[in-house]
Parts: sequence; structure tokens; C-alpha cells
Amino acid sequence: MRTPRRPVRPGTLGPGAVVDARDLTAVSGAPVAVPDGDWLTHLQFRRFAGCPICNLHLQSVVRRHAEIAQVGIREVVVFHSPAEELRHYVADFPFAVIADPTKRLYAEFGVESAPRALLSPRAWAPTARAVLRSAWRILRGQERPPARRQPGGRLGLPADFLIAPDGRILAATYGEHAYDQWSVDHLLELATRTPLASGPRREGKS
Repeated sequence: MRTPRRPVRPGTLGPGAVVDARDLTAVSGAPVAVPDGDWLTHLQFRRFAGCPICNLHLQSVVRRHAEIAQVGIREVVVFHSPAEELRHYVADFPFAVIADPTKRLYAEFGVESAPRALLSPRAWAPTARAVLRSAWRILRGQERPPARRQPGGRLGLPADFLIAPDGRILAATYGEHAYDQWSVDHLLELATRTPLASGPRREGKS
């Protein structure tokens, strides 16, 4: 993934902006503070529960979660689906998942939807790979298909924010298509640029 150098659009948040403290609740029921007073927070905005494109990306985060935690980053992932629906897909994820069916957080952070999410040629290859992976897992009974009706739509764009413990946004990217998000390698690179990337500060965080 490329380094985020895009100009920040009106209504969006860029490096240097400060995120107001908020207490969220993960679909597991655990409290989630954003920002986290001890860790860097990687706040990801995804699409809907069972989204094949989101699942393809998040599996890379699951596989390398120990590396991410080792440099002092806490993952927080937001979907615009109800908690009861999300639980079917994220029960085994080792990080916090937030349900935002009213898209309140999406609006606050300026995360939008647009047809280019799926129409951009850059999204076609990863979308095909994701759909094939998901279809195979559904056929084998390892995954359930997403709900046919998605009140929040299917054209959501991803967004990534790296937030310091004091709420300052250190880096931000608004995706131009559905698979335009930070890779784990890029996230780790961003962490090494901060003086906070010296490892976890509190045991038991996820």
C-alpha cells in the first residue's frame, strides 16, 4: 500500500486533528476507549457484516495481530451493521469490533460511500479474489453469507486513522475504492515513526 499523501477533503480529518475522547462498546460487550490513553489506536472503518472484501483484508490483521500489538498499537474496527449480525462473523477476532448501524461514527470521521467503491478498476482484482474466497468458505460451511439486505448500503469506502494516546491523529487515509486500505506492513511502518512505538503499555489489551 502507498503512503497516504492525499489532500484532506473538506469535512474529513487529517494529521494534526484531535479526536474527542469517547467510550464505545465492542460487539463482545467490552468497553473500548478511543483514543486509548496507553496505546496508539488504529481505527479502521469497514463496510458491512460478512463483506468478502473486508474479511479478506482483516484476515491479514488477524494473522499478524501479535506484531501489531508488539509495537504498541490497538486495533479498533468499525462496521455499519448491527452488533447481533456482526457477532456471527467476528467472534474469533483478537481485537475490538464496533457496530455503528446508524453510521454516527462514519459521519463524525467523514467516512463516505460512493459507487467508485466497486466500480474502480483497482478494486476489481481484490474483489474477485475476496468473493471467490468467501464463496468457497460458504460452500464448505465455514462462513455464512452476508444478509441480502444491507440498510447501510454496499458502496462504503474504507478509512484508516492512527491516533495517539492524547487524541492527535498521526496519519489518516480515506480509501478511493473498497480495497484501498493500509496493509499491516504500512501500519507497522507508520508506528515506527512515532516515539510511542516501543511496545505495549498495558497487559491484556486487544
